[in-house]
Amino acid sequence: MSNAEQFSDLMVTEQVVTKSTDDMTTLFDAQKRAFNQDRFPSYESRIADLKLLKGAIHNKKEKLLTALEQDFGYRNHNESILGDIFSSLSTIDYTIKHLRAWMKPQKRRVGIVFQPAKAEIHYQPLGVVGIIAPWNYPVFLTIGPLVAAVAAGNRAMIKVSEFTPATNAVLVEMLGSVFSNDKVCVVQGDANIAKSFSELPFDHLLFTGSTQVGRHVMLAAADNLVPVTLELGGKSPVIIDNDMPLNEAVKRFIYGKTMNAGQTCVSPDYIYCPQDRVDALVAEISLRYESMYPSELGNDKRTRVINPKQFQRLLRYLEEAANQGATVMHLGRLNIQQDGCFMPLTLVLGAKPSMKVMQEEIFGPILPILGYEDVQSVIDSINSNPRPLGLYVLSFNKNFQYRFLRETHAGGVCINDAAFHVVVDDLPFGGVGDSGIGSYHGVEGFRTFSHSKSVLVRGKLFFSDMLFPPYGKKVHHLFYKFFVGDK
Repeated sequence: MSNAEQFSDLMVTEQVVTKSTDDMTTLFDAQKRAFNQDRFPSYESRIADLKLLKGAIHNKKEKLLTALEQDFGYRNHNESILGDIFSSLSTIDYTIKHLRAWMKPQKRRVGIVFQPAKAEIHYQPLGVVGIIAPWNYPVFLTIGPLVAAVAAGNRAMIKVSEFTPATNAVLVEMLGSVFSNDKVCVVQGDANIAKSFSELPFDHLLFTGSTQVGRHVMLAAADNLVPVTLELGGKSPVIIDNDMPLNEAVKRFIYGKTMNAGQTCVSPDYIYCPQDRVDALVAEISLRYESMYPSELGNDKRTRVINPKQFQRLLRYLEEAANQGATVMHLGRLNIQQDGCFMPLTLVLGAKPSMKVMQEEIFGPILPILGYEDVQSVIDSINSNPRPLGLYVLSFNKNFQYRFLRETHAGGVCINDAAFHVVVDDLPFGGVGDSGIGSYHGVEGFRTFSHSKSVLVRGKLFFSDMLFPPYGKKVHHLFYKFFVGDK
């Protein structure tokens, strides 16, 4: 199977708007030329761009909300505001507030041997960067990387997801009102366009999506030695301490799971609960879910699974689990609606490691619950699997918390919360191992899209030549004695 076919299996959808590979190359060349004419945009011009972008988001907010609802079949506007609009605006505001400090050269220490001199790190724009955005938060996961790229002084090409054509149309209109194509442009298209986009000789490429597709993106970028930031996914566990009140535990993780119908890369993927508390946990989840999403309001105001392909994938997970002896519980009193891609929060009890629901990232409103007898078995289980993007510890016991902080790996951790570390502007966001490479957000985003250029500065005084050949001078012996340890 060719690389394009592999991309197609993983990324294709039914209706796409395509640009040819030639068009894409033309856009890239135009951005490269424009960057070469302005290799270090001023602080003032970067701030002006960010403020214009913020204004454009405000101007297009209602159109974005309507488009997101259309692309999802239905997506609750409150979730769109929180997950896409607020998070995008917050990122811009935080960047505007701190950009001047980020752009300043950073002083570094110079050892006595090389004095007098000074050392600094200068943050230089990379050039033209590529951004591949996913469908689950198509505004925020386009705007967030773009803000970091623009703040660092770069040009940007954005490949948007085929799954969100209505939102893409608004994004094209919105970004076109702020930027010329030689500064920021949007590329739409099918799997072949996605593959060709990944093969462009960018100065950096950021991809957000599945681990499986991320491997193909990294492979495509490798031919041009393009550095990549991969924001992937994985199975992010929740661990409930035996002493944690269950009503409090549920309150801390349930919105992270139900928001956007579980279609969030940092959504809790499964739960470890003390074995003798599993039944009580199920009861608490059911009560909280019904209070958050009362059945009498119907299912027409609940966010849907994005499309039939993803919905059928989730149904296959549930069918396999049930066939292998697991208990599948659909919460609330509303039934699954295949035609409308509606699925209520669904618990899976008695899941086995061999089941797809425990092997693949769920990315939907399905939540397996695993009982445990001792904490070490939980740690061993987490460490025996690919490293997750998020890990969520629900406990007020400091020793319990720090045990997981020390003895497990994850891209990020929440203590007594779940998923919302991703919207803390000053925290880097990224995975580790199978859940990602590199990070962005805040200063880390600025630095991801910058070259940290080392600069050593000397003045009129210069003593280093005393160590130059011919060797064997007294100064050499003194140097070795004091700095190398020779007698």
